Amino acid sequence: MVKSWFDTPEINEVVDELWKKYPKGLVANVSKGNVYGLARYLAKYVASPPIAVRRIIDYDGWNVTYWYNDHKTKAKKVETVTVDVFIGRMVQHIMPKGFQRVRYYGLQATKTFKKWADVISKGIQAIGRVIKGTYKIIRVKKYRERYIELSSRDPLLCSYCGNEMILWAIWHPKYGMLYDEY
Repeated sequence: MVKSWFDTPEINEVVDELWKKYPKGLVANVSKGNVYGLARYLAKYVASPPIAVRRIIDYDGWNVTYWYNDHKTKAKKVETVTVDVFIGRMVQHIMPKGFQRVRYYGLQATKTFKKWADVISKGIQAIGRVIKGTYKIIRVKKYRERYIELSSRDPLLCSYCGNEMILWAIWHPKYGMLYDEY
């Protein structure tokens, strides 16, 4: 009885020969038939893994079921593919030896952005003056202002006497003391 896609006499023969030749393991010691291990191993060599291991829902030896967010419909989709197809989709994201992944280029490059940030800002302001209503600088709101806007209640006014309270400490059960005035 064939248990999975890789449990055929031909593949078993090749795997056995490779285990004899490489007794410490195949593909950086990924255990025999472990697709989860292979996915973890391959993910290390990709700048941003194509799929998180937590998105793999099921693996039965033949097929891999995983979910993803469809960019067109903005909906969560579940897909089941054969192991060969799944591994092929993962491996295509590995860069060839010697290649470097370009993360940011053009104006997004850190060095370039620092150089041009002031020029871009002044240009946008100039355009805003020419075409009124196209550019508006919005100052960052403080916590208190955002809270009042959302709940119509001032978080620093005492609900009993109405006096303004002074924030002197913030304590979180998991993270401990976050803010201490003293």
